[in-house]
Amino acid sequence: MAELLSHTFMQRALIEAVLIGGICAVVGVYVVLNGLSFIGAGISHSTFAGVAIGLLAGVNPLFTALGFSTLVALSIGWVSEKTDLKHDTSVGIFFAATMALGILLIGFLKDFYVDVFSYLFGNILALTASDIWLSLAMTVIIASTFIALFKEFLALSFDAEVASVMGLPVRFLHYLLLVLIALTVVLSVKSVGVVLVSALIVTPAAAAYQLTVNFRRMMLLSVLIGIASSVSGLLLSYWIDFPSGAGIVLIATVWFFLSWLISPRRRHARILTPES
Repeated sequence: MAELLSHTFMQRALIEAVLIGGICAVVGVYVVLNGLSFIGAGISHSTFAGVAIGLLAGVNPLFTALGFSTLVALSIGWVSEKTDLKHDTSVGIFFAATMALGILLIGFLKDFYVDVFSYLFGNILALTASDIWLSLAMTVIIASTFIALFKEFLALSFDAEVASVMGLPVRFLHYLLLVLIALTVVLSVKSVGVVLVSALIVTPAAAAYQLTVNFRRMMLLSVLIGIASSVSGLLLSYWIDFPSGAGIVLIATVWFFLSWLISPRRRHARILTPES
């Protein structure tokens, strides 16, 4: 272990694994409770087009991916609100359109295929110091927002209609949650890739959901599972030499099935409550 930590790239990768494992797990709790899992997948795949735009324009692809993914997230919410389409239909439209745009744009790229591949599947071992600082800053922003609006997001997650009656800005909170999902996706895309990032958001939270009916315990368990999956997937990829992003997601999936097997929900079919 001491030899492993002597490498600068592994130190950076471990820091990133803790950051993305933790923050993806936090966002994932709200995604699961609000039934937004497919939206997470749609936003993550829209990042592909944002990355292609950045590579074509010669700017940092993460910045263009951030702007484009945020725009797509807000557009999904707007289309769902202004039409009689359900969320999954709106997501399906944007999912396909943004992937098609990304494929179209990479056709104009001549010397960036390696870069495109790294964003598609991620490479946590190739992160730079600036990547870590950017991840840290975005993690602080996302976490601080959830802490500041904890009660509001909690009310939104359990009953949006009651939250509206209480006078909470439900529409604003919903759009803000979509933006936070987009930020989390972009934060994680260089580590686990466009293809797998939505799984890292959803799976730890889904595993925690199987283990408790208490919201705060669910949040804690989700974070622990997310960090454990990220760190163990990274270490295994170093020792066994396989893609780190795939390892992280597969370990999180193993956690989910283990949680399902011992789930009190499966045995008692209880309903999640804030303080039960």
